[in-house]
Amino acid sequence: MEIKLFNSLTRRVETFTPLHPDRVTFYICGPTVYNYAHIGNARGPVVFGVLVDALRRHFGKVDYARNITDVDDKINAAALEQGVPIAAITDRFAAIYREDMSALGVKLPDIEPAATAHIPQMVRMIEQLIAAGHAYAAEGHVLFAVSSYPAYGQLSRRSTDEMLAGARVEVAPYKRNAGDFVLWKPSTSELHGWESPWGRGRPGWHIECSAMCEAHLGETIDIHAGGVDLQFPHHENEIAQSVCAHGGKPFARFWLHNGMLTFDGSKMSKSVGNIRTVHELIRKQPPEALRLALLSAHYRQPLDWSDALIEQSVRTLDRLYGTLRDLQDVESDECCAIPETVEAALCDDLNTPLALAELQQIATRARQCQLSLASADSPENRQAAKQNKSQLLAAGRALGLLQQAPAEWFGRGGNSDDDARIQALVDSRTSAKQTRDFALADAIRKQLLDEGIAIEDTPQGARWKRVG
Repeated sequence: MEIKLFNSLTRRVETFTPLHPDRVTFYICGPTVYNYAHIGNARGPVVFGVLVDALRRHFGKVDYARNITDVDDKINAAALEQGVPIAAITDRFAAIYREDMSALGVKLPDIEPAATAHIPQMVRMIEQLIAAGHAYAAEGHVLFAVSSYPAYGQLSRRSTDEMLAGARVEVAPYKRNAGDFVLWKPSTSELHGWESPWGRGRPGWHIECSAMCEAHLGETIDIHAGGVDLQFPHHENEIAQSVCAHGGKPFARFWLHNGMLTFDGSKMSKSVGNIRTVHELIRKQPPEALRLALLSAHYRQPLDWSDALIEQSVRTLDRLYGTLRDLQDVESDECCAIPETVEAALCDDLNTPLALAELQQIATRARQCQLSLASADSPENRQAAKQNKSQLLAAGRALGLLQQAPAEWFGRGGNSDDDARIQALVDSRTSAKQTRDFALADAIRKQLLDEGIAIEDTPQGARWKRVG
């Protein structure tokens, strides 16, 4: 089965094969660690993590890199404001970012390069660009000469005027052309800096990713991914730097860009006050429901984030985990392959909505098997139930879903002592119904509902779950 991906560079869907048969090289732009990541920042790591898993199933070894930007003007500003070294800011928020992404089911990358650990590589690349006539030093700065690279703008398909407006470029007397961008800039005494041939300073943002990519993945990589908001100027500038530093060799063969998140139809903005951080959301909502919500739309399309979307995701997982709970006495095959329909959807430009629809179809078949098994516990029915349960779990595995026990999902937010208390009340309600003390049974149901516990009466008995 071929993997087909939409390449932003060529604007068409192409069959993916790695440059080197023994490994796939994949780089995604990581966080700038000066604050909590908002939910839009999590979309790329979630959806492209699903793709990395698919690539591993098809090609074996994948070298997956996600960088940490730990030197930046915003980081410097936060450190100055708090009177601490930049590492006090970056170490803290890098650790929080990893924990928050882990809660969403995002695995650690194979390589996590930090910008501050690659200053020598950045300096060397800048020196190469100067020597090749693609960059120049001026007043302690080093700038890339955009006019020296005729293909500049090929990724974003923008005119020169559009690029200048979109980049909100700094007007500076040391620039030869307004569109030239900074590779190195001077640091004042209170700012973090490193010694360089151009004086004490710090790197520009764009050169960081180019140097880290080269250091860990090589001069030409297979896939570079990130949000569509990074397409210009960041990714455009990465291409220019890397191609010119490497004698014209392509930088990335495939460019993948995920769409942006809106919030109830409006752009997420700090000024509007509608930013939602991952750190905040995972403490209020089931993290797996947030992951499902991020996978619910095709990665290239915008995704409107809302409370209704999260509630729908919770209900969907309630049904899916309910199916697994009904089949808890049925064995499953942990080595079950990803169902072909799900795999085909993911190989078709990472079509997660279709993959989720196929997962729902498998769940429907699994529920039908459970009903058949309940009416007749025959070897044939049990084998069919085992097969469908195994496929449901495998389909969930491909999407990073359904990997916890149903009891954990339905008991989320509680503890063992509280769970035991709730179960005792549910058992008391069952006994009250059996003795026809319906007033007591209704009172117990209301008490639990007031606590955010819903009771579900099923042929297998009364079950409970937390609903709020």
